[in-house]
Amino acid sequence: MGYLYIFGTIFFTVYGQLMLKWRISKYGTLPAELMDKVIFLLKLLLDPLVLSGFLSAFVASMFWMAAMTKFDISYAYPFMSLSFMLVFFLSILLFNEPITTYKIIGLILIIAGILVTSQSA
Repeated sequence: MGYLYIFGTIFFTVYGQLMLKWRISKYGTLPAELMDKVIFLLKLLLDPLVLSGFLSAFVASMFWMAAMTKFDISYAYPFMSLSFMLVFFLSILLFNEPITTYKIIGLILIIAGILVTSQSA
């Protein structure tokens, strides 16, 4: 059951990040003028899908608290790096973000880190 809590944390974290990126990209870039920035951010905060991204961060936190009852943080936390992998692949698929050599190398290093840190002593 503990791994389900970790998976829930990762799932809701990734959902929130992707939802925020998608909705923010629909509104364009942050304006230069202070008052325009405030209006821009208020529009974002009133967007139901942006709010769902914030809610998913809260739900992810609830799953993380449950996971902390099952695992040492030094064991469980490296699994959060899986969210980087998922965001990487999904950002390519959903947002046509570029694949670079440095991103691939970074992803390999993250995977290696997960494998090393998740080993029992």
